[in-house]
Amino acid sequence: MLYLSIRWTENVRCVDGAGQGIYAYRMRWDALFNDMESQLAEADRLALETEVSERARAEMVALPLEHRLRATVGCRIAVNLLCGESVHGELTYAGADALVVDDGRHQVLIPYAAAARYVGLGRYAVAENSPVRRSLGLAHSLRGLARDRAELSVTISGGTGGVTLAGVIDRVGRDYLDLATVIPGEARRTQSVAEVSVIPFAALAMVRSRRVG
Repeated sequence: MLYLSIRWTENVRCVDGAGQGIYAYRMRWDALFNDMESQLAEADRLALETEVSERARAEMVALPLEHRLRATVGCRIAVNLLCGESVHGELTYAGADALVVDDGRHQVLIPYAAAARYVGLGRYAVAENSPVRRSLGLAHSLRGLARDRAELSVTISGGTGGVTLAGVIDRVGRDYLDLATVIPGEARRTQSVAEVSVIPFAALAMVRSRRVG
């Protein structure tokens, strides 16, 4: 029986019955350890990539559309509406429940609920940190137009497409507006009002106002 007392140094060599030295054993063990380290490093890399992908998917699930739109403000986009019409221009505002597109001649207010498809949005997202701005919705924008007595073109969604009315907003409720229909170009006067339409927000497709400046 062969007894070996091995001291793991560079200067000591012990030879077994096959004539193999400790350096040969060290080479095999070094190769094994290096291979194991490589496998662990690769496993760590894959685990990190998986964690990053899972976090990205989780963030995407919680990401609202308005954040994507807000990151695209200043860019040209196309908005295809459920009523069949489309709007092309520069996205100038993205609020809590509506956006504004400048098509060169008009500013077009579009509720998010009226849009069927957006073209031109980037992959980035921007959250609104101001609680005041987060609270500003469609009703606030419509009240601003009513206060200015702006002449508008209001498109409402119908069963067979959109219907467009020209007029001035008389007042805005919590979920509806009163539109006084007038002849385009005429000021809103009692004698010039053909009719007053009460329009639910849910029926609004878009509201066009003349571009200022």
